[in-house]
Amino acid sequence: MVHSPALPEPPHENSYYALEKLREVIRSETFAAQGRLPTERALAEMLNVGRRAIRRALEVLESEGLIWRRQGAGTFLGERPNSWSDHVDALIAGTDIMEIMEVRLRIEPQLAQLAAMRAKPAEVDRMRKLIEKADASIDADAKELWDGALHRQIAQSAGNQLFLSIFDVVNRIRQDDAWQAIRERARGAGTGAGEYLRQHNAIVDAIAAKDPAKAGEAMRQHLLMLQANLIRATSSADGDHVHEFSEETSLRTAS
Repeated sequence: MVHSPALPEPPHENSYYALEKLREVIRSETFAAQGRLPTERALAEMLNVGRRAIRRALEVLESEGLIWRRQGAGTFLGERPNSWSDHVDALIAGTDIMEIMEVRLRIEPQLAQLAAMRAKPAEVDRMRKLIEKADASIDADAKELWDGALHRQIAQSAGNQLFLSIFDVVNRIRQDDAWQAIRERARGAGTGAGEYLRQHNAIVDAIAAKDPAKAGEAMRQHLLMLQANLIRATSSADGDHVHEFSEETSLRTAS
C-alpha cells in the first residue's frame, strides 16, 4: 500500500493565536539581542500563521508600545524613539570613530552609575548572560552583537528614556560594516579578549553591588581601553595627530 506524503499544515488565520506566538518571539533571547523582528512574510512562514493575522497582531503590539515600525526600515522592539532619531543616518554619515568615543565616554559611565542605583536583579542576571554570550562568540559579527546587547541592557537599566534614546543613536553605528571591521582590528591591535571579559564583569559586579561610583569608573576604564585600541587600529600617516587627540580627550574626560 502506497502512502501519500503528509500535506503541510495550513497556516493559522487566528489573530489571537498570532499575537501569542509573536509575544513568545519578542521574549526570545535572540530577537531581544538583535533589537528588531524579521519581515511580516518571514514571521508568517516561521510561525505558520497567515500574513493578515501577523499584521493585525503587530498592530496590537505596537499599540502596547512593545514594538515600533518604520516604513522601509523594519519592525523594532521597544517604544518608538524620539522623532529626532529619524535623522540618525545623517548624523552617522557626518561623524567619525573618535567623535563617537567622545560621546560614549561622557554618557555611558553615567548610565552605569544610574544602572547601579536602579537595576533589578533580573536585569543584572541578563547582563551576566550577555557577557557569557559575548565571550563565547567566535566571530566578529556575533561578538559585536552580544557586546552591543550588553551595553544597551546597562543603558536600559539606567531607567532614563532620554539617555536611552541618545545611547541608541550612538549604538546604531554598530550596524555599519565599516565600524565592525574597525572594532575587529582594534581587538587584534590591543588588549586580548580576556581583558574585555574582566572589564565587563567588573562593570556588572559594581552594578550588582549597587556601587554607582565604582560602576561609572569601571565603565570609563573600559571605554578608555577601547578608545586606545581603536586608535592603534586606525593609525596611519597622521597617527601622531590622532594619538595627541586621544590623550587630550582622555584628560578632559578624567577632569
